[in-house]
Amino acid sequence: MTELTYRDALREAMREAMAGDDRVFLMGEDVGPYGGSFGVSRGMLAEFGPDRVRDTPLSESAFVGAGIGAALNGHRPIVEVMTVNFSLLALDQIVNNAATIPHMSGGQFTIPLVIRMTTGAGRQLAAQHSHSLEGWYAHVPGLKVLAPATVQDARWMLAPALADPNPVIVFEHGSLYNAKGDPGAPVDIERCAVRRPGRDVTLIAYGASVLVALDAAERLAADGVEAEVVDLRVLRPLDEATFLASVARTRRAVVVDEMWRSGSLAAEVSARIMEGAFYELDAPVARVCSREVPMPYAKHLEAAALPSAEAVATAARGTLGDG
Repeated sequence: MTELTYRDALREAMREAMAGDDRVFLMGEDVGPYGGSFGVSRGMLAEFGPDRVRDTPLSESAFVGAGIGAALNGHRPIVEVMTVNFSLLALDQIVNNAATIPHMSGGQFTIPLVIRMTTGAGRQLAAQHSHSLEGWYAHVPGLKVLAPATVQDARWMLAPALADPNPVIVFEHGSLYNAKGDPGAPVDIERCAVRRPGRDVTLIAYGASVLVALDAAERLAADGVEAEVVDLRVLRPLDEATFLASVARTRRAVVVDEMWRSGSLAAEVSARIMEGAFYELDAPVARVCSREVPMPYAKHLEAAALPSAEAVATAARGTLGDG
């Protein structure tokens, strides 16, 4: 088995896309000589040159807007935004332009744009670099939203995203860049993935929270509880058929989400379970989310603010009447 890091898998995906299609190019802050703020584009400037690996000014609104314009004119841009917190400076471009132009033009214009951005906490980068705002984008019609949690997804989600005629946002959790795994074979960007089968309770997560859910499943297994772990992977549109089928089998659900609890993606998933599998449930849906505070810098406070495997296992035991 040839292992790659999550970071290298993302780079290989971009290299393959750019080598195979002259319309594909990368743009963003420090993606050139510096190799990207998280090292994802390291070496790509030397391979593809400054016309196709373009450093931009520190203006998210400007370079995301430029990416939208390039997509409208037949290119296939990959735009890197350093963190999800900084993407708020481009929110007008993403929500009011990228997501709406295909609809407002009656399908006359497409925007085959991929926006990559780092999300999540756990690295002591404090409140302005650590939040999980994926659910904000998953709220918007016209966008497709992806959250690769594995090396395989990091390697293979880009190609179908670039082939999509509509804008796609890819959320890369910062704590995953050094994770290693088998790049495997191509994947789709339509369905959830069952990462661990089980019969007693379904743990639903995405991004780095999938690792938290898998850790919780191991802890539960030591108590004889078999938890099924479902990785959402695609946050918009949600593949509710897969997670509803899992909940119908296990009859219990815990949703793990690094967003704040209020108005979270976990709230949406919980509502869909109540709408689609209410009569299959043997217990109320439980949620484990981040504490409702700006993400702390101090390591022990940051850990206390984030969902933990033990908190997920405790919530799962609660659905079984063992909490």
